[in-house]
Amino acid sequence: MIRTRFAPSPNGPLHLGHAYAALVAHDVARARGGECILRIEDIDGTRSRAEFVDEFLRDLEWLGLAWDGDTVFQSRRLASYAEAGERLKTMGLIYPCTCTRAEIAAAAQEIGPDGPIYPGTCRHRAADPAHAAWRLDVAKATALTGPLAWTDEAAGPQSATPDIFGDVVLLRKDLPASYHLAATLDDATDGITLVTRGMDLFPASHVHRLLQALLGLAVPTWLHHPLLVESARDGELRKLAKRRGAPSLADRRRAGEDGAAIAQALREGRLPAGISLSQGVHQAP
Repeated sequence: MIRTRFAPSPNGPLHLGHAYAALVAHDVARARGGECILRIEDIDGTRSRAEFVDEFLRDLEWLGLAWDGDTVFQSRRLASYAEAGERLKTMGLIYPCTCTRAEIAAAAQEIGPDGPIYPGTCRHRAADPAHAAWRLDVAKATALTGPLAWTDEAAGPQSATPDIFGDVVLLRKDLPASYHLAATLDDATDGITLVTRGMDLFPASHVHRLLQALLGLAVPTWLHHPLLVESARDGELRKLAKRRGAPSLADRRRAGEDGAAIAQALREGRLPAGISLSQGVHQAP
């Protein structure tokens, strides 16, 4: 049976872009007789706020969406992230890094999906683990697993190329785990068979496939959907974002708009003026 999830972070209100992502996950599951769960990714320190979770639940109900089972919270799974980190340490696949973003930017020679690619400065030097992030030695890890593949329902079969990110951070200094580690572990724990998410996260799936192989996790299929985008002042298309003030679903709900009608319009591709669907967008820093 197919099982999907919608996994927002409670660091700001939901907007139409989130509504579209929720509809994709929900509707694919319903169309195939499967299940869709709601997961709250709430480990982002002080940015995660409980009051947003209550708003999320009201917004999603207002859109006419229902979820299977209880809501899942990442903050209740910290032990699983720590355990996976210890396993990777024991395998000799992650190492401590104390480099700052400025140092990485100054030393980097390549740009990857997340910006400057880490040049491996701490890979072969002693760093204080108590004040360090832990990075995956991607070359060592891929040598261990050999070639890996994954499948996106829209883009087809893919050869995993996690090296496009360089040595990614898995255990952060300020948080229990990075998105890469937490999302990969959670999808396995939740029995997710189809990972639906925006095209902006397509490259991340290369890293997640590697982590699945290293940790012996089940391998789902992915479905990366288009993003809702708007034109910026410089003429570039950028995805709707909380930090750029995209109108919230909560404001629309309180103003008396019809949530079910908004959901149906999104399904049919009827979007507000200035907003469109795009698979490739410029990601603002």
